Amino acid sequence: MAALTAARTEAELEPAVRPRVTRLHGRIPSLDGLRALSIALVMFAHLNDTRGFISSAEVERWQLGNLGVRVFFVISGFLITTLLLEESDRTGTISLGGFYMRRFFRIFPAFYVLCAVLFVLDAAGVIALHPGDLLTAATYTINYHHDRAWYVGHVWSLSVEEQFYLLWPAILLIAGIRRGLGVAAAMVFIAPLLRIGLGLFPAFRPGIGETFPTVADSLATGCLLAGLGPRLARSARWRALIEGRAWWLALIAIAVFARNPFTKVAWLFGETILNVSIAVVIARVITRPNDRFGRLLNTAPLVWIGTLSYSLYLWQQPFLNRHAASVMQAFPLNLILAVAVAHASYFLVERPFLRLRQRIERRERRPASAPGAVAVAVAVADQGAGTAAGGEGTSRSATTGK
Repeated sequence: MAALTAARTEAELEPAVRPRVTRLHGRIPSLDGLRALSIALVMFAHLNDTRGFISSAEVERWQLGNLGVRVFFVISGFLITTLLLEESDRTGTISLGGFYMRRFFRIFPAFYVLCAVLFVLDAAGVIALHPGDLLTAATYTINYHHDRAWYVGHVWSLSVEEQFYLLWPAILLIAGIRRGLGVAAAMVFIAPLLRIGLGLFPAFRPGIGETFPTVADSLATGCLLAGLGPRLARSARWRALIEGRAWWLALIAIAVFARNPFTKVAWLFGETILNVSIAVVIARVITRPNDRFGRLLNTAPLVWIGTLSYSLYLWQQPFLNRHAASVMQAFPLNLILAVAVAHASYFLVERPFLRLRQRIERRERRPASAPGAVAVAVAVADQGAGTAAGGEGTSRSATTGK
């Protein structure tokens, strides 16, 4: 396998011209803050219509939860591809075992604690799950299981992420970097056609925007942002776009195309424009972290919320439940409880397993590896993990009872 990898990547990596992504204390500036804004959009969408909170049809129309998920997907594609390409530049290969080990320790423990808690609550009659909910959640296939309870409704986006983690490193390893990026580019064009084609059949419509092929272009856009770094860095037009005032057009496009995403126009054109606009914003904030928007994203509160975003993603759904009348699911107690349980998950589950993973990596580190490079890779891997933090599109929630 190592020989196959070396043969595939030796002439393709362009290590001399691939620009390294700027780090601050081992992390990519602004991305934690951007993730904080994204999880805030998701949680606000889920708070809508809960007991004691506002009930706004406008929030439904703007689809803030769907927008937050799409931002996470593009960020995830960008970060994971950045890590994989830098590993290839550094070592001449991509270690599937190392990649999956990092994903395991970062994603699985906290998620399966959630599944265990939901299993106990369902068995005790405190909540009611639908048949197949826990099985499809535990196997990361719930994005193909549309008749699900609210409590696991958000896990569809984590399932998409896990399917991406399973496929993308293997594609880069087997096909090589250039062909792999070609696959990502093809997906940007294929996914809209799939959405339109599936939309012709009522039985397939519930899966549009959740099943992997219908949302893979969001992830693929982030992959291309990372993979085309050398070419984009040489483009005067691209630099003018992300360094000048024109990048505000991307924010305008996001505001326009985030509205009513479940239409034929959105399926064919809107999602693509939304994904590309998000990629432009990501490129802007990581290259200009010291402008006004960048400074906002890098403030300590937003960075902390972004760090906590995976825990918030996992635990917000049981509390921010518009279909329940319990006092624990009424605002503001529901929000307080969601944040408190997310903190407990982060400190009691996530961080101990991250420390265990780091001990294993230090033990297995080859003597020839550069310690600084490994430390940076670990920091950015932690920053990029769990970027599936998202939730149901609010119009889906209202119409399907999820």
